[in-house]
Amino acid sequence: MATGVIKAGACGFTINVKAVSGDGHKVKLKISSDCPNYQKIAAELVEVDAFEEIFKKLHMGKVYEVFAKHSPHPSCPGVSGIMKSIEVAAGLALPQNASISVTKE
Repeated sequence: MATGVIKAGACGFTINVKAVSGDGHKVKLKISSDCPNYQKIAAELVEVDAFEEIFKKLHMGKVYEVFAKHSPHPSCPGVSGIMKSIEVAAGLALPQNASISVTKE
Protein backbone atom coordinates (compact mmCIF):
# COMPACT_ATOMS: atom_id res chain seq x y z
CA MET A 1 0.00 0.00 0.00
CA ALA A 2 1.14 3.53 -0.76
CA THR A 3 -0.06 6.51 1.22
CA GLY A 4 0.10 10.07 -0.04
CA VAL A 5 -0.64 13.22 1.94
CA ILE A 6 -0.80 16.31 -0.24
CA LYS A 7 -1.07 19.78 1.28
CA ALA A 8 -2.53 21.73 -1.62
CA GLY A 9 -1.33 25.21 -0.68
CA ALA A 10 -3.09 28.53 -0.14
CA CYS A 11 -6.54 26.90 -0.14
CA GLY A 12 -5.57 25.04 3.04
CA PHE A 13 -6.98 21.71 1.81
CA THR A 14 -5.27 18.36 2.31
CA ILE A 15 -5.73 15.38 0.00
CA ASN A 16 -5.12 11.92 1.48
CA VAL A 17 -4.53 9.00 -0.87
CA LYS A 18 -4.35 5.29 -0.14
CA ALA A 19 -3.37 3.19 -3.14
CA VAL A 20 -3.29 -0.62 -3.09
CA SER A 21 -2.30 -3.06 -5.82
CA GLY A 22 -2.20 -6.82 -5.59
CA ASP A 23 -0.94 -7.45 -9.12
CA GLY A 24 1.13 -4.40 -10.05
CA HIS A 25 -1.46 -3.30 -12.61
CA LYS A 26 -4.84 -2.56 -11.07
CA VAL A 27 -4.65 -0.02 -8.26
CA LYS A 28 -7.53 0.60 -5.88
CA LEU A 29 -7.71 4.16 -4.62
CA LYS A 30 -9.22 5.65 -1.51
CA ILE A 31 -9.03 9.43 -1.70
CA SER A 32 -10.30 11.69 1.05
CA SER A 33 -10.16 15.46 1.37
CA ASP A 34 -11.89 18.43 2.87
CA CYS A 35 -11.81 19.95 -0.64
CA PRO A 36 -15.26 19.67 -2.28
CA ASN A 37 -13.62 19.17 -5.70
CA TYR A 38 -11.59 16.21 -4.45
CA GLN A 39 -14.67 14.72 -2.82
CA LYS A 40 -16.13 14.47 -6.34
CA ILE A 41 -12.84 13.11 -7.68
CA ALA A 42 -12.76 10.50 -4.90
CA ALA A 43 -16.26 9.29 -5.73
CA GLU A 44 -15.31 8.67 -9.36
CA LEU A 45 -11.68 7.60 -9.11
CA VAL A 46 -11.75 4.28 -7.22
CA GLU A 47 -9.62 2.00 -9.43
CA VAL A 48 -7.14 2.54 -12.25
CA ASP A 49 -4.72 0.52 -14.35
CA ALA A 50 -1.27 1.77 -13.32
CA PHE A 51 0.30 1.08 -16.72
CA GLU A 52 -2.46 3.00 -18.50
CA GLU A 53 -1.93 5.96 -16.17
CA ILE A 54 1.85 6.05 -15.97
CA PHE A 55 2.76 5.31 -19.58
CA LYS A 56 0.19 7.43 -21.42
CA LYS A 57 0.96 10.94 -22.55
CA LEU A 58 0.43 13.65 -19.97
CA HIS A 59 -3.25 14.43 -19.33
CA MET A 60 -4.54 11.41 -21.27
CA GLY A 61 -5.16 8.94 -18.46
CA LYS A 62 -8.22 8.45 -16.29
CA VAL A 63 -6.69 10.34 -13.34
CA TYR A 64 -6.19 13.51 -15.40
CA GLU A 65 -9.57 13.08 -17.11
CA VAL A 66 -11.40 12.94 -13.76
CA PHE A 67 -9.27 15.75 -12.33
CA ALA A 68 -10.05 18.01 -15.31
CA LYS A 69 -13.76 17.27 -14.96
CA HIS A 70 -13.98 18.22 -11.27
CA SER A 71 -11.17 20.65 -10.42
CA PRO A 72 -11.11 24.29 -11.54
CA HIS A 73 -7.46 24.63 -10.46
CA PRO A 74 -4.99 23.17 -13.00
CA SER A 75 -2.01 23.99 -10.76
CA CYS A 76 -3.30 21.90 -7.84
CA PRO A 77 -0.55 19.47 -6.74
CA GLY A 78 -3.14 16.89 -5.67
CA VAL A 79 -3.20 15.21 -9.07
CA SER A 80 0.58 14.71 -8.98
CA GLY A 81 0.33 13.20 -5.51
CA ILE A 82 -2.32 10.75 -6.71
CA MET A 83 -0.14 9.75 -9.67
CA LYS A 84 2.92 9.22 -7.45
CA SER A 85 0.86 7.09 -5.04
CA ILE A 86 -0.33 4.94 -7.96
CA GLU A 87 3.27 4.46 -9.16
CA VAL A 88 4.47 3.36 -5.74
CA ALA A 89 1.51 1.04 -5.10
CA ALA A 90 2.14 -0.70 -8.44
CA GLY A 91 5.87 -1.06 -7.78
CA LEU A 92 6.79 1.35 -10.59
CA ALA A 93 8.53 3.87 -8.31
CA LEU A 94 10.16 3.97 -4.92
CA PRO A 95 8.40 5.79 -2.09
CA GLN A 96 10.10 9.15 -1.85
CA ASN A 97 8.92 12.53 -0.62
CA ALA A 98 8.46 15.31 -3.13
CA SER A 99 7.79 18.97 -2.47
CA ILE A 100 7.03 22.29 -4.09
CA SER A 101 8.20 25.49 -2.47
CA VAL A 102 6.94 28.78 -3.87
CA THR A 103 8.11 32.24 -2.79
CA LYS A 104 7.55 35.73 -4.13
CA GLU A 105 10.29 38.31 -4.09
